[in-house]
Amino acid sequence: MIAHLQRASDTAGLLASLYGPGEDGDHADPRLVAGDGHGAPIDMLATADTLPYLAHALDAPVQRLGTRAPEQPVWVCSVRSDPRRPDLTDAQWNAVARRLVAATGLASEGDPDACRWIALRSEPRLLHVVATVAREDGSLHHSYSDAFRLQTECHRIATELGHLPQPATPTSRAQENLVAPRITIHTEASGSVSAKGASDDLSATLLKHAGFQQIGDWYGRRHRLPTTTPAADRAAIATHAAEMLRAARYTVDLEPVLDTGRLAAAANPLGPYAAGAEVLQLTERIRGAESGADLAQAVDHLLHPEHGVLERVREALEAASEQISDLDDEAYALADRFGFAADFVSSAQSELVGSEAELPRVGASQRSHVEERAFSPLPGSRGAALATSPAAAKARASSALGTGMPEVRAAVSLSQGSLPRSR
Repeated sequence: MIAHLQRASDTAGLLASLYGPGEDGDHADPRLVAGDGHGAPIDMLATADTLPYLAHALDAPVQRLGTRAPEQPVWVCSVRSDPRRPDLTDAQWNAVARRLVAATGLASEGDPDACRWIALRSEPRLLHVVATVAREDGSLHHSYSDAFRLQTECHRIATELGHLPQPATPTSRAQENLVAPRITIHTEASGSVSAKGASDDLSATLLKHAGFQQIGDWYGRRHRLPTTTPAADRAAIATHAAEMLRAARYTVDLEPVLDTGRLAAAANPLGPYAAGAEVLQLTERIRGAESGADLAQAVDHLLHPEHGVLERVREALEAASEQISDLDDEAYALADRFGFAADFVSSAQSELVGSEAELPRVGASQRSHVEERAFSPLPGSRGAALATSPAAAKARASSALGTGMPEVRAAVSLSQGSLPRSR
């Protein structure tokens, strides 16, 4: 089950399209399956002849906002079920719609100020949920996390319906009743690499196969790499021995300097995922920004409309969708999932349009307040100081002679705060 989220500006036009024949004439029997109009008779208005009145009923909270109304007040979510499974009934789609609007916070159970919404069907295995983001109390629904919440709830619903396999419960080592000795591989003070704790024949054989030599003395059975082993090969041999022992269910304590996996991770924390490592560096740069200007420069690598990370991710997802379709005509559902994911990224890009101009102003108001506190005298502070200072008499004498005291005025730069986003 996949959810595709969009925003629109014309409720009447959207409803006309959903209740119409469709681009390919594939709309059959468009019908309302759920909704909440806060007293508006949406059941009676949900017909092809009364769609303008239905749109007016849904848009009523938006109209009350006047100039505060957002440019795209219509919230549209299209949910498609697995084509390999039987289609859901209208009653099941009704329950799905109510769970989705509750999961996003559009219309939580028992919320008297919830957004108005409807859910309708016009194609098999497809549901459209249409809502207005204006709430009954005049506030706006914030949709920043809706895409994630929708997909999470869809995954939960699909699992409950049996459309997704249940993950197998792993069997713990304690349940298997396996008891194995603990083996320690470390570097001795002399510089040689030794393995201690291999007291049984299997562990001894594995260490010998890796390249260790067995030694028997008053310390007991232990294994050590030959002194002629090149220093560059010691970590590789020790890591290989640890991997074989762990595969045989032994507990192995491997010294970090002998663990090639840790050494490689230190050089490249994401291993072969170089692109992810670069994005991780960008994330650290964003976290380390000390001003709005620094933050804007870092975020520009993320949001640039042509060369930013989000644009590259969107293109890659679209390419994956097209390639899946080219390689396998029957894998259209998987191709759609990648296409929907590309749409999610596009929605995120649209949500952040214009934010580059706002970022340099981040923190400006706090700096202004700090300057004001640092340089502006507190009310009455000069009078109080003169009243208690030994120089008060001298100051009054200077005032009488006309010299006066210079006035100190603090320059306070007022920054215009950005208006709250109306989305």
